[in-house]
Amino acid sequence: MTDAPILVAEGLVGGYVPEVDILRGCTLTAADGEVVVVIGPNGAGKSTLAKAVFGLITLREGSVTLRGEDITGAAPHRVTSKGMSYVPQVANVFASLTVQENLEIGGVLRRGEMRERMDAMMSLFPRLGERRRQRAGTLSGGERQMLAMARALMPDPSVLLLDEPSAGLAPRAVGEVFDTVARINDAGVTIVMIEQNARRALALADRGYVLEGGQNRFEGPGASLLTDPQVAELYLGGAGAGERPEPPPRVSS
Repeated sequence: MTDAPILVAEGLVGGYVPEVDILRGCTLTAADGEVVVVIGPNGAGKSTLAKAVFGLITLREGSVTLRGEDITGAAPHRVTSKGMSYVPQVANVFASLTVQENLEIGGVLRRGEMRERMDAMMSLFPRLGERRRQRAGTLSGGERQMLAMARALMPDPSVLLLDEPSAGLAPRAVGEVFDTVARINDAGVTIVMIEQNARRALALADRGYVLEGGQNRFEGPGASLLTDPQVAELYLGGAGAGERPEPPPRVSS
């Protein structure tokens, strides 16, 4: 990990309909190799921030740069070609297609390296290798989330943008998702994660942001936000400072 910024979103203002701004000046920076987590209450603009960074909504103000290149307003397929992939919260796999077919679609930008990328995903996600001929719609919730992440990794991105990867999953599957995120990061991919499981996410994060009302409310190292009494009272269920959970184990790739 280095201190060099790989992704910078600055002063983002925008929303889904004209003149209704959900984001009101959001700023986010991710250094190369970091895990960056965005938390906040429902309606804070977290998922909208992810979509804005990936070019899925029109910004009225602000800019997004990836490795120093301005990608503000770029189409999602161009953003992917520049090295950033996005996993939405819902509808993130093709249910009627097999695991392998989903991965092949994800690797369309790397056709010449399809076999190598496929092998890499089966190594990173062994369970998907066992189910490669199985239709995605028959997988468990945790397995579908793994497939969604694997499909997003097929183009070999330098930045992976995750929107609520643990949402709606059973506790065991939540743990597996966080372990997988740690492994992906250990393999050299910068992670920007929108997450409802604030405590576990901040325990994993190098840097955290707390959004409220479409604006930055707090930011800092994940460990510092976990032990900040004001953040704990407002966003972490009222636990006092110092009650920091153990981070999930980091598994070297």
